[in-house]
Amino acid sequence: MALNTFDNRLGTADAPRQLFTSTPAQRVALARRQFFEEGVRPSGLIGEAVLQSWMRCTRTHADRQRIVPFDAVTPSRLHATLARNRELLDVARQELVQMEHALAGTDCRVILTDREGVVVHVTHQPAAAHQPVLRKTARVGVNISERIVGTTAPGIVASTGQACTVDGAEHYFDVLREMQCAAAPIRDVTGRLAGVLDLTVEARRFGFDAASMVALYATTIENRLLQAQSRDHLILRFQASPTLLGTPLEALAGIAPDGTIAWLNNAGARLLGRLPEAADERDVECLLGHDLASLLRLGRREAAQPLRLASGLGVWVQAHLKGADGVDFEHAVAMPGLDASTPVAQSTETATAQARTPAANAPHAETLQEHSRKLIEETLAAHGGNVSQAARQLSVSRGTLYRRMRGWEP
Repeated sequence: MALNTFDNRLGTADAPRQLFTSTPAQRVALARRQFFEEGVRPSGLIGEAVLQSWMRCTRTHADRQRIVPFDAVTPSRLHATLARNRELLDVARQELVQMEHALAGTDCRVILTDREGVVVHVTHQPAAAHQPVLRKTARVGVNISERIVGTTAPGIVASTGQACTVDGAEHYFDVLREMQCAAAPIRDVTGRLAGVLDLTVEARRFGFDAASMVALYATTIENRLLQAQSRDHLILRFQASPTLLGTPLEALAGIAPDGTIAWLNNAGARLLGRLPEAADERDVECLLGHDLASLLRLGRREAAQPLRLASGLGVWVQAHLKGADGVDFEHAVAMPGLDASTPVAQSTETATAQARTPAANAPHAETLQEHSRKLIEETLAAHGGNVSQAARQLSVSRGTLYRRMRGWEP
């Protein structure tokens, strides 16, 4: 009797039979029992992302044992989804092929969904006989969002925008308890979720660090998407070491024509800090310590250049400018709104004619070029370096003005 009283006083009489768990599967089993049967929050047994997903799913899915249909969306919706995500698919194609080659000796499937959870790409290799669920889910057009199939890694990423891994019984529905998946977000130039990259395997473990792998490829795809979606942006690549430029670890920033930072990738945000919400607080000189004109001059050099940021951090920088059609600046076409009677337009024609005239006429053409440059510099100075206002006064587009400045000799 005394022993029972002591146990009750310690609160151990109602404790679960297994107080200590030694494997992840045991911890998840205990978490499911506490959450679904006892109504207790299983703190410390599963990740917070999975727990929050369970809580969301209990409000929309009453029966955890039901059979999930894994139906594809309608043909009309699938057609619209693929069309809407064409740019994402285009920039991701190279990385998706590389992932599939790397995973060719495994049973893993590479899945890319749109922001709503609809599969827009999946590994073409058919699922094996021991993967009955993958045969149903790994199809273009299937909606694997949390609202449809409950807790999964891609579903959590689509809901929260944060990378995660979901293993075995951490899935909400019992039919998915043999699955393991790892997913990471891909964001667009506005900072919104553009898609989700996912690795999924059934009836076995990954056998490698799937979370790191999917995060690496998702970062590369995101960096490509950010640059592809930039129009008239000066794109800066920078890092503390020049060897990191051109890798998934490089920091990227898009500088708008008005001299503000339009976007940063994750590496850029870690170096510079998150962008302020207000656009008028994103001035490039305040955040980077250099004005737009000096950054534009970097674009005329192919090799990375050392630069000291406003924070005092030394980095290596490369810069290139995108035209309105998305191609590199040096190949950009003239922008709409260019009036052939304007001085800048005339100087453009002069530059073209200069390339076709004999060398004897070079000094005269050079004088005309200098006149055009002087006009642009004076206009920029009058507007405090604001390219947009200078372009309006000269009656040309910002792209044309950038093109003229890029063509100047240092």
